Amino acid sequence: METQNERQGLIIGRNAVFEALKSGRAIDSLLVAKGERGGSVGKIIGMCRDLGVVVKETDRRKLDKICEGENHQGVAAWAAVKEYSSVEDILKNAEEKGEQPFVIICDEIEDPHNLGAIIRTADACGAHGIIIPKRRGVALTYAVGKVSAGAVEYVPVARVANLPSVIEELKEKGFWVYGADMDGTAWDKQDYSGSVALVVGSEGKGVSRLVKDKCDFIVSLPMKGKINSLNASVAAGILMYEIAKHR
Repeated sequence: METQNERQGLIIGRNAVFEALKSGRAIDSLLVAKGERGGSVGKIIGMCRDLGVVVKETDRRKLDKICEGENHQGVAAWAAVKEYSSVEDILKNAEEKGEQPFVIICDEIEDPHNLGAIIRTADACGAHGIIIPKRRGVALTYAVGKVSAGAVEYVPVARVANLPSVIEELKEKGFWVYGADMDGTAWDKQDYSGSVALVVGSEGKGVSRLVKDKCDFIVSLPMKGKINSLNASVAAGILMYEIAKHR
């Protein structure tokens, strides 16, 4: 039996995945059992590669568990809760509002609750869009959409293959790039005027070295307690509102 679990956003079975791709449904990633390449599976993989969908080979037993025992025929796909935008769409969003662009770049955020909360706060403080990596980070899953409390419908999210190169392109367009990390300028002592990109790092490792090297400024929040870091979405929220205050 081929099904689609709308609650989880998981499409199960060869025909269900094929029809979702054919219809233009936004797909985050394709899961293929190891050793499955022939027949319709090969065609599905080819369609995904043409569309830029991430293809992940996985152990069959793991796929069984993900699909909760349903007959997946070696194939399942995670659907996106919303179509992705492009970086150009985000910049156009700012232009149409007559505002200096303000974007948030999520560097390998892995927890859907953090990304959902960041999207929700981005909407509240007037950010024009969010940029996430195609690999090594959570995508626009149904869990992200739920935590965003509907904000995912209003905040454009672009998914890119290479964050450092996109940051370089933004800098060429006049952006100032601020990375949230330890040992930087105090968050409330920095000037955030102009076109701004705020980089928020992953929950465990923070901003990656390659991305950090591209930042113009590093800004830090004071840690007066026993714990030396804040939850990613909380830190992002504080900094987003500080940036909004300068705009």
